[in-house]
This record gives sequence, structure tokens and C-alpha cells, in this order.
Amino acid sequence: MNGDAPPTDGAASEALAALLRNPSLDRIFEAIDFGGEETRLVGGAVRNALLGRPVHEIDLATTAAPETTAERASAAGIRVIPTGVEHGTLTLLVGGETFEVTSLREDVETDGRRATVRFGRDFRADALRRDFTINALFLAKDGRIFDYVGGLDDIRARRLRFIGEPAQRIREDYLRILRFFRFSADFTEGPLDPAGLVAAMRERSGLARLSRERVRAELLKLLAARRAAEAAQEMCDAGLLGPLIASAPNPARLRRMAATEDAGPPDPLLRLAALCVELPEDADRLGQSLRLSNAERQRLERAARLLIPLHAREAPPGEDELRRLLFLNGRQAAADAVMLAAIRAPDLAQWVPAKHFLRETQEPRLPFSGADLLAHGFARGPAIGEALDLLQTRWIAAGFPDDASVLAQMLDEVVKGSR
Repeated sequence: MNGDAPPTDGAASEALAALLRNPSLDRIFEAIDFGGEETRLVGGAVRNALLGRPVHEIDLATTAAPETTAERASAAGIRVIPTGVEHGTLTLLVGGETFEVTSLREDVETDGRRATVRFGRDFRADALRRDFTINALFLAKDGRIFDYVGGLDDIRARRLRFIGEPAQRIREDYLRILRFFRFSADFTEGPLDPAGLVAAMRERSGLARLSRERVRAELLKLLAARRAAEAAQEMCDAGLLGPLIASAPNPARLRRMAATEDAGPPDPLLRLAALCVELPEDADRLGQSLRLSNAERQRLERAARLLIPLHAREAPPGEDELRRLLFLNGRQAAADAVMLAAIRAPDLAQWVPAKHFLRETQEPRLPFSGADLLAHGFARGPAIGEALDLLQTRWIAAGFPDDASVLAQMLDEVVKGSR
């Protein structure tokens, strides 16, 4: 479909109108759009509004050159940050909101990772260099949609297609292979576009050229998608996922996790663990292959370490064992390990109460301190640490009592035993 087209229905029309009812956007249009220049919304904001999804950020495309955009925005009192000025992108801060404004572009040269561009004034040419049809819709300030590549039809059909020749789009940036699966998992229904899938499989060797940091970021976004388990299975079937994570993935476990997760945003790192972590060394290997942060790697290693004894159990741990797990390891590590054990269990439903217990139970706190021992005549030094360790062991063995008389007796026994 070329030219402009109406929104898909009344609800979409209202969503687009609401998108434009933004005083900060009005300021940007007023600042830039004069003397023959034109600025339009583009990409995810337009797509999400048409699909009834939340809009988290607004990107704009403009005929103005980057230096013109910067000069005009600054003259209007708008703060300008040159975030990607070599690619024509500026970040404008208006009314507490951030907007990325990019000059219209055409690719001059691509190497599969980054593109060399030149700036232009043709919205159609800019649309043709983008990845997918649903990401190439422009919304003018008067409410008109400009669709040069058939994106509206694909949004109506809940379909994801590359713009033009899929293999060519992929060669421009091999990350588009992962984005193909991610956007399909998030925005579409039904099978993958056959032409896109064939191109992704044929061009998969290009994934090795990408930085591990870019792969990590895109893979975690994919794992947070609505149909992440299906996407992981499709990537496995295509032979694409294993080489990325340097292990044999298990999409069935990810599917079980997705089916039993609580309401709320998914946890992509835990989903990654479900997909391919069995032992602590798996977490270490993942950390290297995906350049995970230290915190991410440590979280996966801790969960894998705690999973080993849980996985060997025939039944879920009882409440006292769960309290011990919670006390010694913290809520997140305990909950991660229990979830990973649950998706390996023959009867996942048996583990649901353990999940809920860890979520709802207050994390135990040792009711003794060094001050208590000093008050009972202990001298400062290693003996205090040893006595606290003994108190902790006895308190856990007793089932985490909180009765004052029981705690006092426990303290007295340790004090007397040390003399």
C-alpha cells in the first residue's frame, strides 16, 4: 500500500490522536517544522498505537539536517543531546520527556553490523531502508498515516515481513535475524513469514560478526516477548539458538515456565536460565558467550548451585526447608531455584505452593547479635563470631522460633557452653 491510509478502526484512530495530543510534541513541531522542513512520528510509537499497545518512547523522522534540527531546537529552548549525530540522531528533552529525532537517511554502505548513511528529504526512501513493514509507518502531525511498504495491511493481519528482499535487509545488519524472531513473538499470530525464515537460516553465519553485547540485549528482549517459548522453539528448529548461547537449549522448559509464571512482566534472565542452565558452569559459559554483567552471571550461578539438591528431590521442600533456603540465600535466589526445579518436576503443580510460600513469607532474620553476646560477658573477638554461628545453626534446626522465652533459653545455653 503506497501513500497515506486511514487507521485500521475507530479505536486505533483515537489512539493515534491521543499520541499527537502531547504538548511536548507540539513544541518540537513548532521548533523544527518551518521553511520547508517536515517532521513525522515513525516506528514503534505508531505501530504500538495501532495495535493498542502502550507507547513507551516516541521517535521522529525529519527532513531537516541534524545541524538544522539542533539549531532550531536550541533556539526554542529545547535541550539537545547529540546521542548519535553521526547517524543523524539527536535526543531532545522537552517537558521531562525524551524524543529521538533522526534526519531522513539512505544507506550508502553496510557491513552487516553498522551502516554508513547520507541524509535526504525523501520519506519513502527512508522507509525502504528500515527492517520490517510494521516499523516503517509515519504519522504526520495532522493525523495522516503514510505507509510506503504495506505495513498497515501487515498490522491488520498480525504479520511480520521484511521490507523488500529479506536476505538483503539481513545483510545490512545481522541483528535483524534476532529481531525477526523477537517481533514475531511479540506482535504476530500464526507461523513465521516463510521468506523471512529462509533468509534468516541462509544468512545465519553473519550472527558471528555481531558483538556479544548486542546479541545479549536482543536475546533478553526476545525472552521477554509474549510468545518467547514459541520463538525459542522456532530458533532451535532453524539451528540458530544453540550457537548463540554455546549450549543445547531446552525450549520445553521455557514453555513450562511461561505457562506457570505469575502475572506481571516476565523475567528474561530467569527464562534464559530455564532455557539452558543446568549447572553453575553453564552460567559461567553463558556469561562469557553473551557478555552478561557480573550481577547477571552471579544470579544464574547461585540459582544453578541451589538447583542441584532441589532437582534430586522427589517432592517439593516443606515450609521449614523453604525458610532455611530463604534465610541462607535471600528471596530471589531461593525463588529462582524453586522455579527452575519446578519446571523439571514430573508434576509442576506440586511446586506451586512452594513458589507462593517464598513470595509471601517474610524473609527470616537472625534474632541474635553480637551486642547480645557482649551483654552476657563475651569479650570482643573471634569467639563472638563462633557463638553467633552456633546460635544460627541451632535457631535454624529449631524451626526459626520467635518466642522470646525460647530465644532467651537458646542464648543462655550457648553462653554457658562457651565457659
